[in-house]
Amino acid sequence: MSRSRNTSPEAQQSADDGSEGSVQAVPPGGSPAVAAGGRRLALDVHGRLRTMILNGELPPGSVLLQAEMARRLGVSRTPMREAFRLLQEEGLIDARPDQRARVRSVDPEDLDAVYGARIMLETLAVSMTAKSFTGEDIERMSDALKRMQGLVVDDQPDEWHAAHHEFHSIATQAVGPHLQRMIASLGEHSERYIRLAQLGAPASWGKAYAEHEALLEALRQSDPAEAARVVARHLARTALSVLADIAPEYEPTATRTALGIAGNGQA
Repeated sequence: MSRSRNTSPEAQQSADDGSEGSVQAVPPGGSPAVAAGGRRLALDVHGRLRTMILNGELPPGSVLLQAEMARRLGVSRTPMREAFRLLQEEGLIDARPDQRARVRSVDPEDLDAVYGARIMLETLAVSMTAKSFTGEDIERMSDALKRMQGLVVDDQPDEWHAAHHEFHSIATQAVGPHLQRMIASLGEHSERYIRLAQLGAPASWGKAYAEHEALLEALRQSDPAEAARVVARHLARTALSVLADIAPEYEPTATRTALGIAGNGQA
């Protein structure tokens, strides 16, 4: 569900020549290239902070000071402000005026809503994809799964999440671009929850890979109903595992209802 967030060549060049400390808004008549460079740097800073939040380096509740984080990452306050704004839009931090920003705690209601929506949309998408899956698609999906299985997520999180994202993208590729964007957005929002599931139940890795293999097999057999059942249960297991760990008293109505609809009524 994730793409690699390594520093881009353009952003690295900015870091090398020291320009990150002087990125400013372009004045009237200024160079568009300066604005573009500033935007790239802000996106790079956002990606670095986002990874630190998702991998637990910045755990829930952590206080984030713009000046301190700017010094830590070797950039100016300007791209840091934009990065904070993007993180707040994603719901990863709370950053209110005149208050310290904090990494958001895990919200059970948000997790439940995200996974309820993912189950409904992705079961629709894999059902459509199963009807037009090709031999080339099988090879691409198999390759992504082999890369996931060959990586240690703690050591290579970006590479693992990139392969995982590719696997699920191929499985849902038959839907139109608007629905693809919705699925991708929900998938990105789910990354921190996937990470929490991995930390909370490391023994579940084998079952997760078995579910991935079952999804690939259902698509190989052009079986829309089975593909929908597999992906519904796969997504629900992640959500229910995290909720059982962080909020056992919370009733995941959205996830269980979506699973009942898409997973043939088996919760």
